[in-house]
Amino acid sequence: MRDQARVVIIGGGIAGCSALYHLTLEGWTDVMLIERDELTSGSTWHSAAQVTNFGMTQTMVGLKSHSIALYQELRDDPDYPVGYNYGDGGIRLANTEAQMDGYRHFASMAAGIGVELEVIDAAECARRHPLISTENLLGGLWDPSDGHIDPAQLCQALARRARLAGAEVNRHTPVTGLTQHADYSWTVHTEKGDVRAEIVVNAGGYRCNEIGAMMGVQHPVVSMEHQYFLTEDIPAIAEAGHRIPLLRCPISDYYCRQEKGGLLLGFYEQDCRTWGLDGIDPKFSNDLCPDDLDRVTDVLEGAFARMPVLMTTGIREVVNGPITYTIDGAPLVGPIPGKRNAFCIIGLRAGLGEGGGHGWLLAQQIVHGEAEYDTWVIDPRRFTGHATVELTALKAIEDYRNEFRFHFPHEHRPAGRPMKTTPLTPILAAEGAEFGTVNGWERIDYVKPTPDFTETLGFRFNEVHAVVADEVNTVATAVGLTEVSGFNRFELTGRDVHSFLDRMICGRVQKRPGRVGLGYLLNHHGMVKSEATIANIPASDRGGSRVWYGSAAASEFHDMDWLTAHLHDDEDVTIRSLTNAQTILVLAGPKSRAVLSQASRGDWSRESFPWLSVREALVGIAPATVLGVSFSGELAYEIHVPNESLQAAYTALRKAGEAHGLRLFGARAVDSMRLEKGFLHWKADILTEFDPFESGLDRFVTFDKGDFIGKAALLERQKTGPARKLVTLAIGTSGAPAPAGASVRGSGGIVGTVTSGDWGHRTGLNLAYAYVQPFCARDSSEVTIDILGAPVPARVMPMSPYDPDHEKMRA
Repeated sequence: MRDQARVVIIGGGIAGCSALYHLTLEGWTDVMLIERDELTSGSTWHSAAQVTNFGMTQTMVGLKSHSIALYQELRDDPDYPVGYNYGDGGIRLANTEAQMDGYRHFASMAAGIGVELEVIDAAECARRHPLISTENLLGGLWDPSDGHIDPAQLCQALARRARLAGAEVNRHTPVTGLTQHADYSWTVHTEKGDVRAEIVVNAGGYRCNEIGAMMGVQHPVVSMEHQYFLTEDIPAIAEAGHRIPLLRCPISDYYCRQEKGGLLLGFYEQDCRTWGLDGIDPKFSNDLCPDDLDRVTDVLEGAFARMPVLMTTGIREVVNGPITYTIDGAPLVGPIPGKRNAFCIIGLRAGLGEGGGHGWLLAQQIVHGEAEYDTWVIDPRRFTGHATVELTALKAIEDYRNEFRFHFPHEHRPAGRPMKTTPLTPILAAEGAEFGTVNGWERIDYVKPTPDFTETLGFRFNEVHAVVADEVNTVATAVGLTEVSGFNRFELTGRDVHSFLDRMICGRVQKRPGRVGLGYLLNHHGMVKSEATIANIPASDRGGSRVWYGSAAASEFHDMDWLTAHLHDDEDVTIRSLTNAQTILVLAGPKSRAVLSQASRGDWSRESFPWLSVREALVGIAPATVLGVSFSGELAYEIHVPNESLQAAYTALRKAGEAHGLRLFGARAVDSMRLEKGFLHWKADILTEFDPFESGLDRFVTFDKGDFIGKAALLERQKTGPARKLVTLAIGTSGAPAPAGASVRGSGGIVGTVTSGDWGHRTGLNLAYAYVQPFCARDSSEVTIDILGAPVPARVMPMSPYDPDHEKMRA
């Protein structure tokens, strides 16, 4: 074994083997994989190994498509062919119209990335899968490329190719410790000696937290016991004359695929069980958990009803092994939060089907600093300090029980809630607030008109539409109040703060005391990395002058890592997080100044406190920092309050607002209003796949200043012009919004993809943002959008159809 390598990957399952192989494809061959036992001896060896193209975001579809293409190539390798049953086809069943709407949307989304999925009715489901009954069935989603692969052969083939390129694979080499040095390099301690590495990758499967503990981190990954059995031969399969398609059934929580002359049948039972929370036996390798078919009796009854042939079929073998889950079911692939030169590729519950793509995107991140797709959906930093193993276990159980039931828009499932609250949470709940979650924080979604009000979840406008319209009207004509919990807030101090920010931000950095600015941070490829509000707070009795850096709630770990990684040793800058210490109350509407003036001493006139100002004040008796900014497009104030004083500030504002018709509003109303104003959401509309000119952020780029991160790459990109442009679309339907991911069509086929959509209650328009090809981006260009299976006409319009000159915000 060599004693040094550029990258050391710990773990020899599909995650580690794929990462190793793809690093060599990116040109890094001084790489090493270390496995405690044999390759595939963890969860990989007992995987059902299904390979589907279905995903709920374009990133997930794209990485699965990469996996399929890679596996086909490996299957056809004459020197080491891999057993891969490609193209058996697969059906996801549905028994509600809401599920069918979801499938229609996912088919549209997949089409935008070149993947063909088909929505079929119940009769066609039965024609393609002759073993199923159509009772209580509406239809399904057909994936023609669905299939399954041999797990051991796949991993051996990837490891073989990596070795041929110069990589090293060390089996039967347990890692005993990890030491990080001052230059952020690592020593990997093993039973066979130490290896010095520039970068370490945790690919440890269900042992990932054992490796994490060696780094001093805990990953939100737990394992669930998962059972499947193999049946005896079924004559109807042989009689079918073709391989039986794969089946995934959200109605009865099972899946099946053909295995030789019988079936492999897997279960997602409600009486499910976590595994290994209190430690894993060091000898557990190439091993299984005890069978427990009693747990799956309820699921099996549903499978019998859907596939009657099972009632007369014998069981040949039972497999019960651990598979890993994260808080939201998606894997953790990318930088480990709070660590330098440390990455992970863990939590791959569908590892064999997706692993080729995960290794591909991870290798790009390691080598190039970014992948060609925006990878936020799998970024380990999307979870922050609340992501304990206990919470992960609760969410994993919930996700396991709903394995084939996708999330509907605005669906916030109950497990692990409430996780993060403020002193106002019970008060707002008593006033009728319905909460969603943002990075674990409970946040007002809307206010229920009656205590028994319920929402019908789906992809179409529903009962909440009128509720949101009423809240928007309050903000537009009088004054509304809402709480924004979890907003990311860093305090920056030191003499070099503004020069540091000037290097990080691509535009002019606001430096005047008492003023606020908006800035965008780019990566080294010139693409948009982050969005930040910069507030310059003057010195006062609360402290010296300081800068507040504010960004999206989910960006806390992401932005902290980015800022600290680029802070020079000789710069006098200190960054301190205030995210969990303060909460924002947003006061918005034409009467908001009157309410604030009554609740807080001082001159709040337009002349004394104009738009984009910041001031420390008392709201009632509560200390507060007030910013004159707006995400609604109306006159508005962000009132930042320490959590211990939050109730006092809220009470003062509610009392002052009584005479002005103040009412509560929620995040749904905000989302409607920001679409009318051309305001973007980070990781919905602001993505690392696009530069600021493509994202419509031209006014925030300043080339005639000093160097900034991404400047050289952005100048180079300007030579070829934009590949896409973000536009606002007015849509010709009132029945449903354009869901994120929906395909936009123009002359010649698909020309773009929707990123956000909602009804604009002040403009009376069904609005959407979409990235489209430049020839479709001109105002009044006509396109169509695939909305739930139907082509709907849409027209390009100016980015801010409501108050385009921003007069109301400046009032």
